[in-house]
Amino acid sequence: MRLQLPVFRFVMIHLAIGFLINLGVYNSNTVLAKDFIIDDRVSGNLSSNLGTHWRLVTDQVMGGVSNGELTMDNYKSRRCLRMRGNVSTENNGGFVQIALDLATGEPFDASAYGGVELSVSGNNERYNVHFRTTDLWLPWQSYRYSFVANPDWQIIRIPFADIAPHRTTARFRKNRLKRIGLVGIGRDFKADLCVASVKLYTVE
Repeated sequence: MRLQLPVFRFVMIHLAIGFLINLGVYNSNTVLAKDFIIDDRVSGNLSSNLGTHWRLVTDQVMGGVSNGELTMDNYKSRRCLRMRGNVSTENNGGFVQIALDLATGEPFDASAYGGVELSVSGNNERYNVHFRTTDLWLPWQSYRYSFVANPDWQIIRIPFADIAPHRTTARFRKNRLKRIGLVGIGRDFKADLCVASVKLYTVE
């Protein structure tokens, strides 16, 4: 008698698990990694899928004169967060940022993932992704990666291995993540960046 397809799959999965248990590479605590969604804009507000909230930060916290706004928008049929503003290097300033805490207590552990994936569009300007970890104490320290945001929606994949330390000698530890920020920084320009999703991707 032939097994129906769902039953056959069930049997094969359990046979495979049994084989892995015998090899000692599987136990009940094993978690098969898959892409992890940080924010896909299903909330309809400034809350992420983690329950933490996006916020706008500018160089005015340190005496600069850059200004900006963070709004919820719908750009080219996609719901998104939109950061707009004027970045000015006057008064030793030069940034606008939208930031999201990845953890409020224990650090966020991204050890199972290869990097972060963004779905973004913008105004053909260069932006940064900034990570902060629990190893950083000073506000000007971060781990950074730059990208150009085109007017059409695009997927930007940022391998953790390519993230560079900024004004710190501490190595980047992806199991100690604290915050992610999307930043317009370092020169005088108009920032306009839309973000439809942020997720961690697994290494294939």
